[in-house]
Amino acid sequence: MMRGRAITLVAICAPALGLLAGCPTVDLGDTPEDVGLCNPAKGETYFETMIWPTYLNGAGKKQCTQAACHDPSGQSALRFEVSMPIDYQTNYKATQIYLNCSTPDTSELLTKPLAGTTSHGGGDLFTDDSDPAVQVFLDWFTP
Repeated sequence: MMRGRAITLVAICAPALGLLAGCPTVDLGDTPEDVGLCNPAKGETYFETMIWPTYLNGAGKKQCTQAACHDPSGQSALRFEVSMPIDYQTNYKATQIYLNCSTPDTSELLTKPLAGTTSHGGGDLFTDDSDPAVQVFLDWFTP
C-alpha cells in the first residue's frame, strides 16, 4: 500500500519538477562594490569640499594623512591616497566601511579620533563633540 502512494507522489511531482528545472535564470550582473556601505546624504562632493579639508586634514590640528598614520605607508587599516592630485573618490570609498549611516555618531571615523570614545592609536584629535569639525562630520549625513 505504501509503495503505491510513493509511486503516485512521484508521478504527480515529476512533471512539476521538470518544469522548474527548465526555468531560465536571470543574470543580474555583477554585485556593485558599495552594497551595504554607508553613503552619507551629502555624498562624495561634501567629502571632497568639507570632510577632507576640515575633518581629516583640519588646519592647526593633527592630520589623519600625516606620515605613518593613514597615508599609504601607515600601519592602520584605513589608508588614504595622498599624492597630488588627491584621489577623492578612492579616499571616499576607503572611509565608507568606517561609517554608520543609521547612527552617524557611532561611526568609527568619528569615535576613533573623538576623546573619551574608542581607542585611537593617533590619540584624541577632537576633545569633545562641540568641536566644529565634529559638526562638519555629522552634517555630512543630513540632506
